[in-house]
Amino acid sequence: MDGVTELPSSHDRSYNSCLVIVDRYRKTPIFLPCHKEYTAMYTALLLWNRVVSHTGLFKNIISDRDPNFTTALWTNVHRLFETNLSFSTAYHPQTNGLAENN
Repeated sequence: MDGVTELPSSHDRSYNSCLVIVDRYRKTPIFLPCHKEYTAMYTALLLWNRVVSHTGLFKNIISDRDPNFTTALWTNVHRLFETNLSFSTAYHPQTNGLAENN
């Protein structure tokens, strides 16, 4: 999971960023348009409403150390749903695999 920011604004809802999620099992990307100023709560709700409700809960999530994924709220979400949250190491974005933007 990774965020792509600084995109041109969309016409309909003025989205300027995209949350990229890659299902490693199916090797399929999921692109969720969002706003650059997204918060941990916004990200959690976006994932729940647009991804988890269709695919089911994740077993593992790998992400960079974006503050939206390191907050107490996000930690509690993972504890509640019993998912494993792993962070890619600094200067080794390959850990984040297919979701990492080049």
